[in-house]
Amino acid sequence: MKIQAISRRRFQFGAVAIAVSLLATGCGAPAGSSEGSEVTLRFAWWGNEYLNAQTEKVIDAFEAEHPNIKIESAPGEWASYWDKLATTTAANDAPDVIQMDQKYIAEYGGRGALLDLSKQSGIDTSKLDKESLASGQYNDAQYGLSTGKNAYVIMANTKVFEAANVPVPDDSTWTWDDFMDTAAKLSAAGDGRSYGAAYGSNEADLIIWLRQHGENLYSQDGKLDFDTATAAAFWERLKEQRDSKASPPASVATEDSGAGLEESLFGTNRVGMAWWWTNQLGSLETTTGSSLRMLRAPSTDGKSADNGMYYKPTMFWSASSRSKHPEAAATFINYLANSPAAGAILMTDRGVPSNSEIVKGITPALKPADTTVVAFLKAIAPDIADAPPVPPVGAGSVQNVIKRFTDEVLYNRMTPQTAAEAFKKEVEGMLATARK
Repeated sequence: MKIQAISRRRFQFGAVAIAVSLLATGCGAPAGSSEGSEVTLRFAWWGNEYLNAQTEKVIDAFEAEHPNIKIESAPGEWASYWDKLATTTAANDAPDVIQMDQKYIAEYGGRGALLDLSKQSGIDTSKLDKESLASGQYNDAQYGLSTGKNAYVIMANTKVFEAANVPVPDDSTWTWDDFMDTAAKLSAAGDGRSYGAAYGSNEADLIIWLRQHGENLYSQDGKLDFDTATAAAFWERLKEQRDSKASPPASVATEDSGAGLEESLFGTNRVGMAWWWTNQLGSLETTTGSSLRMLRAPSTDGKSADNGMYYKPTMFWSASSRSKHPEAAATFINYLANSPAAGAILMTDRGVPSNSEIVKGITPALKPADTTVVAFLKAIAPDIADAPPVPPVGAGSVQNVIKRFTDEVLYNRMTPQTAAEAFKKEVEGMLATARK
């Protein structure tokens, strides 16, 4: 199929508006691609030194099994990854295989920049759970295969709890009042040197809060799906954390948000509770030198079934719709998702694998922290509700907007209600612009 001429339009990735090429949705590889001879695929991902070394190892293993396919590495860091990907996509030079985040599945897939993996015969999805598959779908196309699942939890630093002589709460029954009370006691014991809880102001924090109230950030048809009063209550709670001294002053929180993990309040054992993803447990324990407890989200009624938690795909394996070698790209993605050899290398650092057979195979070799994560995700399964809808086109930078309005509230520049109304209006505008 001949690819249409490329048009350009502006849309946001992160906080920067970048011109990105729009591709004809559903088009296959350019004519003339040859999958039988030796081909080279460019593979882009983000990560730290450990993940980079691990990924290079899995590339070596794949090339040993597929000598006709060479992988050209393109590692990056989260801070600059998306700007670079947008730029290369705009130049029709996107990597063949792309590590993708859920918030950008619709941004790239909905604009025709990603390959529909469901149309690639080289990919076996029979062993991947339905929820994981659905998380990478948009407009009935499979734009990504989940690398694994995790959950958004409160990490409790037992070292801080023990120093304050405060017991770790029962996370199967605790409420937001219990959370606030526990955090305030930790802060009081810290006497300005440490604090009870960090502010949870990420997209996942708001999603969980809305789900506890029977609402969602987005609807299935890509629109906002919450009342401003519920969002206002979210910011009111964060303000209460500040006022009760359960959390740091706004200025301290701002400074902390710009620090690396090693220098952060949590990383230096100066905050008792903070929101993180389950797959980060190992690195957090290594950094803090402390034993951490993963806690379920508090709920409004003390019932864990009502806490709004969900399984989230850690990230995805996707392919560019402009790849000259879609069959080879599919072969590589299938290897990453389904090969026992790849599973033994990747383990759970990109989430607990979506392929249950891979999980079974790697379990005996898991590190203690990873074993704890696998057990925790299994333990919370009875209370996990369906995952929220995939973020729509135009939603890529919503997390930045949430954080900005959180600052407005914590610095008393806006009331929670004003922030909620302004937030909804701004995001509605972002989504409407993207639909044009």
